[in-house]
Amino acid sequence: MSWFYVIIAGLLEVVGVVGISELNKRVSARNVVLMAGGFLASFLFMSLAMRDLPMGTVYAVWTGIGTVGSALVGMMFYKEPRSFLRLLFMGIVLTSVIGLKLIG
Repeated sequence: MSWFYVIIAGLLEVVGVVGISELNKRVSARNVVLMAGGFLASFLFMSLAMRDLPMGTVYAVWTGIGTVGSALVGMMFYKEPRSFLRLLFMGIVLTSVIGLKLIG
């Protein structure tokens, strides 16, 4: 269950980052709630994962999911660049996250 919490925490971090992006476009209560709610819920699930998993592993996986997820959302919905190198390095981050899962 702890790995499930880490994945949810990473996805909620992406929600928080989307909230930041939307807040930069237009200040509204909805965007503030999206940002704050995403990050607060993300921290909650991250803390639940740390009950059973090492802090360093949880943080690394959480950051990896948030980084790659935010970059993918940026490419799909915010017209950010889709260069080969960008995709390659996102793949390296994902490979590292999977490696951390496999070792422990």
